Amino acid sequence: MKTLTKWIDGLQFVSNSEKGQGLVLASSADNAIPTNGVSPMELLLHATAGCSAMDVISILQKKRQAVKGFTIEAIGERATEHPKVFTKIEVVYRFTGTALDPTAVEQAIRLSEEKYCSVMAMMRKACEIHTRYEIAEE
Repeated sequence: MKTLTKWIDGLQFVSNSEKGQGLVLASSADNAIPTNGVSPMELLLHATAGCSAMDVISILQKKRQAVKGFTIEAIGERATEHPKVFTKIEVVYRFTGTALDPTAVEQAIRLSEEKYCSVMAMMRKACEIHTRYEIAEE
């Protein structure tokens, strides 16, 4: 696995995977150029949520749960001094569906957190991660 990151201007970069997918990285400190870029620290939250989301949905589909909607909100707290690493991340799983089984949801989340999600496993070595979930009937 590898990426190639190219400087655009200021504190903006384009980063491409070896498969060709690209994204714009930018620093919020660069106020000179308006950007739609994602900061590297935001990218860590995106990766944490995305990795777990793929696991959880896959597991719930195998359990034949009628998930109609699903979001994950990842909220990171950072240290005040440099390097401003994450000190805590809260992950909130929100499900809508028909007769979703809370036990199946809990098991899917637990399997993602403890066994399958490599990003969450890596982030857990750096900071606390707290999770919770909400289920709404469609």
